[in-house]
This record gives sequence, structure tokens and C-alpha cells, in this order.
Amino acid sequence: MVRGRVSRLSVRDVRFPTSLGGHGSDAMHTDPDYSAAYVIIETDAEDGLKGYGITFTLGKGTEVVVCAVNALAHHVLNKDLKDIVGDFRGFYRQLTSDGQLRWIGPEKGVVHLATAAVLNAVWDLWAKQEGKPLWKLLVDMDPRTLVSCIDFRYITDVLTEEDAYEILQKGQVGKKEREGHMLAHGYPAYTTSCAWLGYSDDTLKQVGMWTWFCRQAECREDKTSPFVDLVQSMRENGSRCCVWGALFKPGLFAGRERRPLCRKSQCLPKQRIELNYKTSVFHRFKVKVGADVQDDMRRCRLIRDMIGPENTLMMDANQRWDVPEAVEWMSKLAEFKPLWIEEPTSPDDILGHAAISKALVPLGIGVATGEQCHNRVIFKQLLQANALQFLQIDSCRLGSVNENLSVLLMAKKFEIPVCPHAGGVGLCELVQHLIIFDYISVSASLENRMCEYVDHLHEHFKYPVKIRQASYMPPMDAGYSTEMKEESVKKHQYPDGEVWKKLLATQEN
Repeated sequence: MVRGRVSRLSVRDVRFPTSLGGHGSDAMHTDPDYSAAYVIIETDAEDGLKGYGITFTLGKGTEVVVCAVNALAHHVLNKDLKDIVGDFRGFYRQLTSDGQLRWIGPEKGVVHLATAAVLNAVWDLWAKQEGKPLWKLLVDMDPRTLVSCIDFRYITDVLTEEDAYEILQKGQVGKKEREGHMLAHGYPAYTTSCAWLGYSDDTLKQVGMWTWFCRQAECREDKTSPFVDLVQSMRENGSRCCVWGALFKPGLFAGRERRPLCRKSQCLPKQRIELNYKTSVFHRFKVKVGADVQDDMRRCRLIRDMIGPENTLMMDANQRWDVPEAVEWMSKLAEFKPLWIEEPTSPDDILGHAAISKALVPLGIGVATGEQCHNRVIFKQLLQANALQFLQIDSCRLGSVNENLSVLLMAKKFEIPVCPHAGGVGLCELVQHLIIFDYISVSASLENRMCEYVDHLHEHFKYPVKIRQASYMPPMDAGYSTEMKEESVKKHQYPDGEVWKKLLATQEN
């Protein structure tokens, strides 16, 4: 039962100094500090529940998103939550069509990031009041109610309300069985943590060695391989590395000292992956490319040799190239058999993506994009132009769940697999709900589908993602998994949190 009037909306600037270790670095974003505008919505309901919402940023500029959230706050304050979700399409349009604020959008840029943060908080609160994780709230929702949450303006030439309703109605068939499959096996994941562009060769090799150890441990069903002992030892000894956290067992490898696997000594505390052959063996890997073609070839050869020919490799240029350059560059990298090249050029260049996509067909390389697509209209045009083979939604770039629903339905109509962007601050926590819903209620398929996983900053969330056998296990706590630990927020609030006071003082000195 939805209840309560919104009595308070607050927003905080939370930043993590990930640039110190090169985490998240790529050809265009060389020194990101993973950050978030963190929104909290409170109501006068007696249950005391709060809604938490985030949008992801890279450090500088988060303060601008915070300003945009505050500019939108008057649309939310003193509204009954029942009225908001009862006319969610209308409320979405109210936020995105503010007669003055839309001039600095519309439905893109800073104001749309702020819209996502606010709406994510509303969805979190709604799911909490219903006592369900967000994916389950969506799965259990009547198709007509789901459709009523979507703004179809600008996309009816591709997807009408009746089209959406028909897709969701068809998705009812076999839904219970697919939900059971998710609960038992989870949603397939791939990892990007193995090959940030800022990582040294030593770090890449250590990560590759860890992958090889896990492959050796996994392939022995009787678990008699010495690598099983190594993996278990790593888990028992804990973590000293902000990426993989492996400590080598004394005496197992002569001459190898116990040391962290980081490129730098400045590791973020408590960063780790589950060090167990049953949970951390990935078979799909993504490597960042685009800065230097010869260096890319060397790094891709290194990664391909370490993961072996049987595993899947993807590449991500993060918008670095012009169209002809992208085709030429990928022709040279084709020998490493990538499944896709991600964001090969400007995210706004629909026809450029289409040209690249067509040129790479003979090489067997697909095009993936979406993490910086402004809105549903860009996705519509990418689909119309046959400009991508893999569609990547983002839980904080688009207008929250509402707009992502429209993109999932368009992808289904065009039969293009959705492989969400994740990582950052909380993106894994959020997007797992969307892609699990997509499988159960929309796509009904796992073919050529996977969700990105990055092992950074999960320890700062109250309900962090759970990865088992390289798959996202459906979250069971009520809400959108957006709530952060208050201690972490206080320490990393910019610029007055403990972490930033120390770092800024060090920089001044």
C-alpha cells in the first residue's frame, strides 16, 4: 500500500578517490573519481521508510548535478506518493518538461541525471513500501500499470502503448519458470575490472594469473588440483588489493613474495572480490582500448593469451574515435576475436555507429553502445538505423526505471539483446533489477545477453550485489538496492568528509 506525503528531499555529493589506483580509467576518462549525487526522500508516513536514489558521476561536476536536483525538488515536495505512482507518466513528464529547466536539457545532460536520481529514490521508496525488491515489484505489476509508467512521447513511430502492452502480455507466458531460473542461477555477468587502461602490465599479468588459477581450479571436478587450495587460501587470508585481493600462499610458489596486486600502494580499503573458484570465475572479459593502437594490440594479446581462446573478449573505446578511425583500428584488433566494440565513436552519432556496424560485419565484430545515450529517442534511432548489435542501458543516465522500461521494450521489438552498462557507484546494484525484470517479463531470453560487473565500491552499500558463478543473484531485500552506508557517505562526502579533508590537505602541501 503506497502511503505518505513527501516531507523532505535532500541530496549529498559523495566521491571516492578511485583515480589514485587507476580504477575506471579509459581512453577518454583517464583519472575518474567515482562519485554520485545521492538523493534521500522522506515522507510523513508512520513507517519511517526513506527512498534513496543516485546518479553516477566522475568527480568534478557532481556539485552541478546536486544543484539540478535541488532545482527539481519543488516538483516532489508535499506530493502524496500515492498520487505520484498513480500517475507516474504524468509525474515523469512534469519533471522532464519543466517550462524553464527543460531549456538546459531537454531530457539530457545534467538535468536528466538529476531527474534519474530523484526518480530512482521514488522507485526505491515505492518498492520498500510494497515490501519487495524492485525487480519483483516490476515482475508482479499488471502490464497496464507498467505501461502507465512510460512516457511514449517521441517514440510512437516505433513503440505504441498497445505495442508495449502486447509485448508484456506475451511475457506473462512462462514467467514463473523464468523467475525460478533467476532465483536458482542468476543473470550472466562479465567483468571489466581486469583491464582498465590505467593498469600497468604487472597488474594485468597478476589479474591474468588469477584468472588462470581459477580456470585450473574450476576444471577439476574432484577438487584435487593444488590451485583449489590456493584459491581457498586467498579467500581465507582476506584481501590486500583493491582489485582482486589475492595473497599468494607461502611456499606454494618458490620465490614469490606475499604482496598486493595493485599498480600503486594506495589501495582503497576493503575493496575485494569473492575469492572462491565457485563465485569469481568469469568467462567473459572486457578490455579498454583506444589510446594507442600498438599498445592496444600488445595489451589485447596479453589478455587473450591469459583468458584463452574459449573465453569471450569484448573491447571498449569509450567514444575515442572518428568513424573511419574506428573501422581501421578495429580491423587491426580483429585478430583477438572480440565479440563487440563498445562506444567506438560519439554517442550522439547514430549514422556513424551504423557505418561502423556495417563495416565490421565481415570481421564478425558487433557494435555495443548506450551508457551515454541521452534518452529513449537516441535508442530509438540507433535501433531504426541498425546501428548496434548489443544495447546497453544505464540505470542512472536515462530517466530512471520509467525511461529504461521503454528502451527494454523497443529492444524486444527489434530483437536486439540488452547487455547493461554497470560499475561506477551503485550501477551494478541498480541495473541488476532492470535486467532480471527484462529476462522474466520482456525478453524471455539469455542468448547473447550479459550484464557488466565491476568489483568496486560495493562495500559502501547496505545491500550490495551478490555474484555467484559469475552471475548476478536476484536481490531479495525490499527496494532498489540504492541505500548507502551512512558511515561511508559521511567519510566520502565532498569536500568535508574525512577522506577528502585528508586528500585535499595533502594536495595543498
